[in-house]
Amino acid sequence: MSFMTNNTKDNNQAQPIALTGHGWLKPLSVQSNMEKLPGLIIVLGSPNSDQGELSEMGRGRIECALQRYSELGSHGWKILLTGGFGEHFNRTALPNAQYAKQILVSNGVPEAAFVEFALSRNTVDDALQSRPIVERYNPVELVVVTSDFHIPRVEFVFRSVFPDRSLTFAAASYIDSRQPEERERLTAHEQRELASLHERGESIVGGVLNVNSWRTSRDRGMKP
Repeated sequence: MSFMTNNTKDNNQAQPIALTGHGWLKPLSVQSNMEKLPGLIIVLGSPNSDQGELSEMGRGRIECALQRYSELGSHGWKILLTGGFGEHFNRTALPNAQYAKQILVSNGVPEAAFVEFALSRNTVDDALQSRPIVERYNPVELVVVTSDFHIPRVEFVFRSVFPDRSLTFAAASYIDSRQPEERERLTAHEQRELASLHERGESIVGGVLNVNSWRTSRDRGMKP
């Protein structure tokens, strides 16, 4: 599937938002009493440039999310985008999730399809910051979109944070297109991170698997 990118920082067409005390962006038009959703597509953030351009990794995740939304959107599913700010993945004035949203909107996803952003800074934070949003909308199912090499760690983290939810994981192709040195680096990083999570419940780059810590977890670590 080919899709258009939108790297502008112009936010004029975005839905009005407000920063809540819990640290996520809340669309002002969302009602407090929501009917149970059939499902949420959770799209994990990835690095963007200082000009707001998503990395190839991020664009792959967006393409995968578009494919899933094309299958599920007509059934009432919505999209939850993760990714806030951090020195090593987003140093711009807008959250990483906003750049992902711009591409999705430019490819035909309606504004009404999005719920709040999860302003996360690492993989553990992706799940912890998504938790209160998921609890609010109470979807029947969750589909988590990330890169192929990232799936084992993401599955461990999300199953730990959402043990009572029906979870499916969608892999965006990435690692096979990398040079051998980068493939080796990414694989080694994931192995170290997963081992640390299994042994200590902590991420090396930041984040502790404590479901009660989501309010402060965004202050720990950086996006890998």
